Amino acid sequence: MRLQEIPRVKSLTKEDFIKHYVKPQKPVVIEQLTADWPAYTKWHLNYIKEVAGDKVVPLYDDRPVTHEDGFNEPHAKMKMSEYIDLLEKEPTSYRIFLYNLMKEVPALQSDFKWPSIGLKLVKQLPMLFFGGENSKVFMHFDIDYSNILHFHFHGKKQCILFAPDQSKYMYKVPHSLISREDIDFDNPDYDKFPALKQAEGFIANLNHGEMLYMPEGYWHYMKYITPGFSMSLRSLPRKPINLTKAVYNVFIMRHYDNLMRRIKGQAWIDEKNERAITKTHKSLGINS
Repeated sequence: MRLQEIPRVKSLTKEDFIKHYVKPQKPVVIEQLTADWPAYTKWHLNYIKEVAGDKVVPLYDDRPVTHEDGFNEPHAKMKMSEYIDLLEKEPTSYRIFLYNLMKEVPALQSDFKWPSIGLKLVKQLPMLFFGGENSKVFMHFDIDYSNILHFHFHGKKQCILFAPDQSKYMYKVPHSLISREDIDFDNPDYDKFPALKQAEGFIANLNHGEMLYMPEGYWHYMKYITPGFSMSLRSLPRKPINLTKAVYNVFIMRHYDNLMRRIKGQAWIDEKNERAITKTHKSLGINS
């Protein structure tokens, strides 16, 4: 794909971060933002197993969405200790998604610091994300259009981003936040999805302790190169139009989609997936 490396810096003043990345809405990797956090030395899988091994955690895999799936409903559950054993034993598609582990294990709250980086961060307990080798997070953008500080720990994670102005190429599924789930962003099928050839995006491989800044409404696809876990801190959108979109997504779009799933069942999912192709190709003048 047409991807350029995301710029990397070791550190950054908040003035430069706002000027060069937040205002122009450009991604960046800051390599040493967590260097003085206790998490930098402590946050590895064996530590999580030690402090949270008895917690039962929700697991998600890469199966396509069906009408029977509830919003963020897990596909399985397992003790954290068993899940980490699985991660270290073999590749698995099971991931932990948006899990409030810090509420379950308060000791983790003292391991990180709210960074003074020029963004007004939402001071709720941050969510954690875990994944096994080669597990993937489908291409999507976040419902609230937040500015996201995404920190990775233990191992390596690959992140592919596309700015909102690339949405016309992404085969966005109507009334949702995702692209077609059958697109392999590691090796796209350009015969089936020719619009992707025109998309221009960004790529970065995150190492332990590094932070990726994802601006408002950016599409992102994540792949765990090795087992590991991540944490996101959020700042509400600064652009009024994005705040309006966030309110619509949370209070209207999500509920309308759930209603249509109940009324039309799988036919609604299939219809949306088909429209993702027909609408994209029609708007770009591509013959399907």
